[in-house]
Amino acid sequence: MNSHENNFVQKKAKAAGKQLDRQLFAVIGYFSLAILAILCIFPFILIVSSSLTEESVIITEGFKLFPSHFSTEAYSILFKYPDQMIRAYSVTLTVTALGTLSGLFLTSMTAYCLSRRDFKWRNQFSFFFFFTTLFNGGLVPWYLLLVNYLHMKDTLLVLIIPLVLNVFYIIVMKSFMSNIPEAITESAKIDGAGDFLIFRRLIIPLSKPALATIGLFIALGYWNDWYNALLFVSDEKLMPLQYYLYKMLGNMDGMRKAMMGSGAVITSSLPTEGLKMAMTIVASGPILIAYPFIQKYFVQGLTIGAVKG
Repeated sequence: MNSHENNFVQKKAKAAGKQLDRQLFAVIGYFSLAILAILCIFPFILIVSSSLTEESVIITEGFKLFPSHFSTEAYSILFKYPDQMIRAYSVTLTVTALGTLSGLFLTSMTAYCLSRRDFKWRNQFSFFFFFTTLFNGGLVPWYLLLVNYLHMKDTLLVLIIPLVLNVFYIIVMKSFMSNIPEAITESAKIDGAGDFLIFRRLIIPLSKPALATIGLFIALGYWNDWYNALLFVSDEKLMPLQYYLYKMLGNMDGMRKAMMGSGAVITSSLPTEGLKMAMTIVASGPILIAYPFIQKYFVQGLTIGAVKG
């Protein structure tokens, strides 16, 4: 065997070795992801099963993966007043939609201004935003501002305004937009485009992955918010879903303690544990449905096709 044939055999062996390494890595990766997926799905199945199990079985036997004594009593109590549930859902959906759109618009606009290198005061404004993450005025001044001065009590605005801007999201969006090549904006300026046109026609389409991610976080914040409703909402017509469920669970716990004090039998009449699980299903369902439609933007490239050489 001459040197040429020897080199050919060695290269072929190295290629086979690399192919085997890639296959082994793929197998380990898929196996690890499968285990992780099972670990993520298992608690959700346990929650669904517990919400469909009799309260007495949960108390005596604990939570099980499959319901041994099927019962829909928790859902019957949860939807005992369907008009209130529908109203709470509609308030939460409205607040989440308006708040997410407003938050994305303000966050992206602010981040775009701070990411522009030709913006003279961008460092000063960046410090101003960052400083607010270190100190705040406290609960009492915040309450007085929204109630006595801005008169937002018992309005939808009081559920939207407090969460509309998050400095951490601004910093993340600013870092994302800073990586967009300046050649894109410079070429647009040469063609006579203004800042808002550049932002709307170029920056926003290229920032879809960041917008989708931050939009999901903002939507989750609005969807899970109950604290602002606790402080600023007394009108039942403006009660969001999470606060409605929080009050219902509080009433159930109060009734349970009162009945325990009187010596009444409550294990079958008040499915507290099953009700908690049913509330989790009702509260998390829409987010689980919406997530697959947003997921596709997470893996998109930043400037694919934007700059052509």
